[in-house]
Amino acid sequence: MTLARTRSIALVGVVGHLVDVEAHLAQGLPGLTLIGLPDTSLSESRDRIRAAVVNSREAWPPQRITLNLSPASLPKSGSSFDLALAVCVLAAADGVDPRWVADLVLLGELGLDGRVRPVRGVLPAVLAAARAGVERVVVPAANAFEASVVPDVRVVAVSSLAELLAVLRCEIPVPDIATRAPGPVDLEGGPDLLDVAGQHDARYALEIAAAGGHHLLLHGPPGSGKTMLAERLPGILPALSRAQAIEVTAIHSVAGQLPAGVSLIERAPFRAPHHTSSAAAIVGGGSGLARPGAASLAHHGVLFLDEAPEFARGVLDGLRQPIESGRVVLDRSRGTVDYPARFQLVLAANPCPCGLAATSVACTCPPLRQRAYVGRLSGPLMDRIDLAVHVPQPSKVDLLEGTGGESSATVAARVADARERALARWRGTPWQCNAHVPGAVLRSASWRLVPGDLGRVHDELARGALSARGVDRVLRVAWTLADLAGKDRPQRPEVELAVQLRLASALPGLAA
Repeated sequence: MTLARTRSIALVGVVGHLVDVEAHLAQGLPGLTLIGLPDTSLSESRDRIRAAVVNSREAWPPQRITLNLSPASLPKSGSSFDLALAVCVLAAADGVDPRWVADLVLLGELGLDGRVRPVRGVLPAVLAAARAGVERVVVPAANAFEASVVPDVRVVAVSSLAELLAVLRCEIPVPDIATRAPGPVDLEGGPDLLDVAGQHDARYALEIAAAGGHHLLLHGPPGSGKTMLAERLPGILPALSRAQAIEVTAIHSVAGQLPAGVSLIERAPFRAPHHTSSAAAIVGGGSGLARPGAASLAHHGVLFLDEAPEFARGVLDGLRQPIESGRVVLDRSRGTVDYPARFQLVLAANPCPCGLAATSVACTCPPLRQRAYVGRLSGPLMDRIDLAVHVPQPSKVDLLEGTGGESSATVAARVADARERALARWRGTPWQCNAHVPGAVLRSASWRLVPGDLGRVHDELARGALSARGVDRVLRVAWTLADLAGKDRPQRPEVELAVQLRLASALPGLAA
């Protein structure tokens, strides 16, 4: 046999594409040619697979070898094709029956000694194989738990090329990963709201944000608890549905940030990048096809920007499009990638560079410096924030004696009830919480509020304190407040509180 075929998966973003791997042996000067639009890391596979085959005590064919990855127009990158390329060469040289590998999908990087090393993006790759009707997928042993999440696909986990060849030759039984399934994930862990001293208004704003999926601004002096509050938002969010968990896990897998031994991320992720992070780190980027950034890694979770005015303005404004669409679309020379990015944005900001403008201590910042500092949060970005709340310094009583604040579990129960009301209302639609509902729907005849309850909205719109986008966001928050209160529809109190939370800001220069 001089021609053999097997299959692998090429990832473009988090979308997998089935790739035919073909090997042809011909007479001529021994050598290996790899074609099919490979990138640099994939081109290096030629040397890896030859060393892996030889060190697995297999004969390397002394012929001219051509390896083709089809479709040739699809960009292919990474080292996950190593295993498929090596097996395909051996099948063409009759080292293994070509019929046994033709219907397989093989994923894995090869070490020079023949070991199969873990690769990124196994979950979306196996999902793509399942959609294509593939029945068996070979993955590295270290990626077995991740691959086992996909139903209707038999996962074969191997630790070396020699082990895989022994399985294909029926010399050993197929490895069973069922007995090595990971234990349950603790959904109750993480920081608790009980740790936060006082801050009743900020706690309530956090609860509203969690119940409706709203974006939140926390502003106040240093040390008032803004970061503590933001870090506790994931603990009151509902657990991810299975579909959401698979989406989140796939993104983390592609980014190479899936924790070892974890098959599925079931809690809302929390990302808190440093204020010196670049646009590529936040939104996504890199050479070749762009990798997911913090915005996508926070999909169905929380993206927290501490000291938000310290971030580069271009980085902050780069979040405007994902906030609206829930996706990040990155165009590069090698192609376009599309990453999900439906996150809750939480911003924390001091009132000025020294942080003392909102305290009893005299601020040392000149007025122009204060305005320049706050001006880094652009109007278009702030127009996309649903809630703003001032976080003052906690009182002495709160700090030293405690005030008996509620635990995260107690608040999470109310949030879950509110989310259930919203899910029941929007069942049959693509919207899973109030923050995702288009304003046109909330203003339609079915969901339009009583005109008399919108007086405050009309007043603020007339004086320019609310934009058209701001009105939509007020309506979404009003529906969330109604859900928390157990009401069927928002009324005047919910609408007025939504406007107040939208406009509540002690920072000069923050436009609604």
